[in-house]
Amino acid sequence: MNDSCNIAARLPELARERPDQIAIRCPGKPAANGMAAYDVTLDYRTLNARSDAIAAGLAAYGIGRGVRAVVMVRPGPEFFLLMFALFKIGAVPVLVDPGIDKRALKQCLDEAQPQAFIGIPLAQLARLLLGWAKSATRLVTVGTRWGWGGSTLAKIEAAGAGAGSQLAATAPDDTAAILFTSGSTGVPKGVVYRHRHFVGQVELLRNAFGMQPGGVDLPTFPPFALFDPALGLTSVIPDMDPTRPGSADPRKLHDAIARFGVTQLFGSPALMRVLAEHGQPLPTVTRATSAGAPVPPQVVEKIRALMPADGQFWTPYGATECLPVAVIEGRELVQTRTATESGAGTCVGRVVEPNEVRIIAISDEPIADWSAVRELPAGEVGEITVVGPTTTDSYFNRPQATAAAKIREVLADGGERIVHRMGDVGWFDAQGRLWFCGRKTQRVETAAGPLYTEQVEPVFNTVPGVRRTALVGVGKLGSQLPVLCYELLPGAAAATVEPQLRALAATQPALAGIGHFLQHPAFPVDIRHNAKIGREKLALWATGQLKERA
Repeated sequence: MNDSCNIAARLPELARERPDQIAIRCPGKPAANGMAAYDVTLDYRTLNARSDAIAAGLAAYGIGRGVRAVVMVRPGPEFFLLMFALFKIGAVPVLVDPGIDKRALKQCLDEAQPQAFIGIPLAQLARLLLGWAKSATRLVTVGTRWGWGGSTLAKIEAAGAGAGSQLAATAPDDTAAILFTSGSTGVPKGVVYRHRHFVGQVELLRNAFGMQPGGVDLPTFPPFALFDPALGLTSVIPDMDPTRPGSADPRKLHDAIARFGVTQLFGSPALMRVLAEHGQPLPTVTRATSAGAPVPPQVVEKIRALMPADGQFWTPYGATECLPVAVIEGRELVQTRTATESGAGTCVGRVVEPNEVRIIAISDEPIADWSAVRELPAGEVGEITVVGPTTTDSYFNRPQATAAAKIREVLADGGERIVHRMGDVGWFDAQGRLWFCGRKTQRVETAAGPLYTEQVEPVFNTVPGVRRTALVGVGKLGSQLPVLCYELLPGAAAATVEPQLRALAATQPALAGIGHFLQHPAFPVDIRHNAKIGREKLALWATGQLKERA
């Protein structure tokens, strides 16, 4: 019996309990009808045995416990085999979104100081040409290796064949992975995940959503599929570009859902919008989950209508640094729509136990100790903080970012814990529900007081012809000029829509100060979920637009 605290520890158990259950289905090559063949599969027995062989081969090659290894591999069987192999031996996979700006990507890889680089040939070539990860001395190519040296995954696996169980006795505080944030509000930061954080996430996900072994999951964000084996689920990796969920082909998603009887799916709000607008029923899906940004109420209502009557649509609140923090089911979220569209913010539900969420006075400065914090009562908008089993402790090689986001709290018994500042603002209602009001750095500080994006934008999103809006500030904090940028739906005209936006602003005292409205062709969004609006970029654009019009 191995008492290791490791997200991969459940895999050998499942290989014994349900060896023939498919763990992962991958698209493979297109079939005659243009849909994915899904002829690439790994059952639990094979996933466990092959990841053991790769783990043994990696260790023999010098990629062992504590070694940081960049993984730049497409979401296929090799990705999952590699990730579980690295977890098993206690190595530290480093994951960065491949679609981010190349300069930011290089900075992320330099900060991670990896000793190994595992990637497809294109990634290895980019490493050479662009100077990525110069600290990496162990190279593994997934596919054909050319002139850059190192080994291949095929040779690594062959070298470890028949080695048996490779599950290391990792401790709860051992570093398990470095996962970079999406960088939607700046350069991505490497979040240090310890093994206890991953194990805690599995438990919170199981308890929050009632997940049971045997279900079939369609995770449209591949890293989330890593939780499925720990939960005894079958993952069906969709035929889509994971960096462009807003451009996914709904026919391909429905093909996978129908063919394999998908019972649950995860998708960003952008992907959920794709399914909602497509309008095809989801008869087998009993649980849908969407995260990454607030899900528009109308999208929630459409998805709920496409699911079975007893289906559940969950929108968990959290971040790379701590997930899940709070959850709300679609029925309750729809009930709060009127309040959201009246300026209350977005209800993200009740806190997932045993997390502890507290609202504190907004500050843009680091807070070293909880004794310096001013907690706010229910009903007041402030900064959201959380502490719990999935609350991470630090960012890798980013001491200033760590200081800005973490607060040390000394407990009555003399113990200590780390409180994470979510970087969001919000408030608690009288029922104990948490309401999200926007990112702290994206608030607009006017001379008349602060405006919060998620309390402003949903109000204007009700205007016919508006696809979505974005509040930005021009000028210095404390005297910013609030500007509302807006996108139009196909067929809508600014000449018709803008007067309605202005009239709506005039009806609410809190919005009366918004006097500038700018039509934008397509908001910049994050590359991970295609849902978080790049308001920092929009603010620069708006500044230029106002100067031109002056």
